[in-house]
Amino acid sequence: MKEISVQELKEKKDKGEDFQLIDVREDFEYEMSNLGGTLIPLGGILIEADKIDKTKPVVVMCRSGKRSTAAIMQLEQQGYTNLYNLKGGILAWADEIDPTINVY
Repeated sequence: MKEISVQELKEKKDKGEDFQLIDVREDFEYEMSNLGGTLIPLGGILIEADKIDKTKPVVVMCRSGKRSTAAIMQLEQQGYTNLYNLKGGILAWADEIDPTINVY
């Protein structure tokens, strides 16, 4: 499984690179803090897979990296090859990039 660090994600965002960010946490978690990605909770990832682009890089994130790993494993079985797991999730983002973001 391919991974991306929070520093690499910040660089992509800062450069305006064309990629998709998918957040697989629950609604209440997303409302508390998010990085602007598309919310598709893990439980519905296969049902809503049509929202995930197959033509550009897709970064999948959650709180710590566990749920995003599970989501990527499911999606790769459906033929996705363009997915990157955000290592450490939003906890790493808060720790290394933006300490003002709400984490739980």
